[in-house]
Amino acid sequence: MSHRAAEPVELARLRGWLRAAKGRRTFAALARRADAGKLPVSVCTLRRSLDGRLPTLRTVQAFARGAGADEEEGARVWAAAAAAVRPEPVQKPAAYVPGRGITTQAGLAAAMEKVRAAAGGPSLRRLADSPEAAGRLSRSALHNALTDRRLPSEELLTGFAAACGAGEETARALLAARARVLAGPQPRPSLMYPCGVVEEAEARREQDAVVRHWIRDDDELDWYERQLRDEEEAEQRRAEAWVDDLTDDELEELQRDATGAGRSSLRAELAAAARSAGEADG
Repeated sequence: MSHRAAEPVELARLRGWLRAAKGRRTFAALARRADAGKLPVSVCTLRRSLDGRLPTLRTVQAFARGAGADEEEGARVWAAAAAAVRPEPVQKPAAYVPGRGITTQAGLAAAMEKVRAAAGGPSLRRLADSPEAAGRLSRSALHNALTDRRLPSEELLTGFAAACGAGEETARALLAARARVLAGPQPRPSLMYPCGVVEEAEARREQDAVVRHWIRDDDELDWYERQLRDEEEAEQRRAEAWVDDLTDDELEELQRDATGAGRSSLRAELAAAARSAGEADG
């Protein structure tokens, strides 16, 4: 013998509210008054609202209008019943995938913590004993990796990702981050270093000043020399435009690099280059 599932209390409360609002009125009378109140509804729809199923919000509003009841209260009772009958599905949090910007051991440890948090923050014991880890993890090794004391091995990272229930994309991202840590920081291209840009621009201006006294007109330059000059000027304009587009945060970071390289003030060098460019243009 099958047993019917228990009815939610909120749905029973809604049905009781509708019956109390109806009172001794007939469904036909309710339908006529709702229609006059510009909420037309059929007699059958009003009758079905009391058969144990969840009616629509519009039906409850039409029922209340036909009965002269409080429509806002009816909407609140209906909302509680709807939430009980159709609860919101539990949304599974999106898996965390470490980005390509992780290049340090500390950054890798922080990424592992985020993967662990996305899995619900399991304990080290639970991770180490997880069947998915297949014996590749130990609590001490996990502790050293998560606290930035030791660079984790590839085996530990793959076992950690599996124990956290992370997908292959997350595991590959962790392994790629480990490879970047081992490779070390990549050298910054010289043309992207503002001090080098400033020095190159200044050197070009000095060279132009030396030869300017005998260059009187474009017609005196042959085609090849004019092309070289145009290319140099275009390159100089691109370099100066790049310097002008630097944000304050980028200048701060590059100033720290310049100080480490024995330079005094990157901002002073940039200002000097700007003044020199203004004098040359004048």
